[in-house]
Amino acid sequence: MALLEIRGVTKAFGGLRALNEVTLAVEVGQIKGLIGPNGAGKTTLFNVISGMVRAEAGEVWFGGRRLDGLPPHEVAQRGLGRTFQQVRLFRGMTVLENVMTGCHHRTRAEMLAAVLSPPWVRREERAIKADALELLRFVGLEAQAGTLAVHLSFGQQRLLELARGLAMNPRLLLLDEPAAGLNSYETEGLGQLIRHLRDRGLTVLVVEHDMSLVMTVCDEVAVLNFGHKIADGSPGTIQVTPAVIDAYLGGSSGGP
Repeated sequence: MALLEIRGVTKAFGGLRALNEVTLAVEVGQIKGLIGPNGAGKTTLFNVISGMVRAEAGEVWFGGRRLDGLPPHEVAQRGLGRTFQQVRLFRGMTVLENVMTGCHHRTRAEMLAAVLSPPWVRREERAIKADALELLRFVGLEAQAGTLAVHLSFGQQRLLELARGLAMNPRLLLLDEPAAGLNSYETEGLGQLIRHLRDRGLTVLVVEHDMSLVMTVCDEVAVLNFGHKIADGSPGTIQVTPAVIDAYLGGSSGGP
């Protein structure tokens, strides 16, 4: 059963059509890869899905309900989380505090209650802190909980952003180039984490340029080129598809 369905989505910026009638499905419990050359429309599609950009045409369905037209915070409340190409952390806050910010939509306390801090608000805060610490254990950053985010290595900052995305308790997680800037050892560990996420019942859609990661962790891979979807299938099928080889993977499908 499809958890996410993209139906004929089109988005243009001036005279540039970044997405052209893109149709895509992500099944429940699946790790789906989205690849393509720079400028293919991958991040634009993520922005449309998450409500940051509105498409001119097409529909986005999630869990049997339409998402397109909703603002980002309502999309998140429906159970969709994401990370970004560029790490976006609160660098002056601790690692733990950064993860706790991902839980904001799960809190009931408004400004007055937060100031007065009645018992139910304190209980809520303790529960959120416990959840955040558990996520830091999951990504291997528990020992850095009290460290300022600015003092983490780049690879650790990537893991912290992943933990913050998971703090939203999503059903579907969009990962936008999570391996960018990581070394081979860190990338291998990231692949293991992504598989563990699927084992915990999470569905994942990942944009990534590291083909070794894509081909080893993804159940299916879709390929965009100049805003068009040119292929969609198993990693093995994608690797030998002539249009994909010509557009992205390198080499030529034709003769001399």
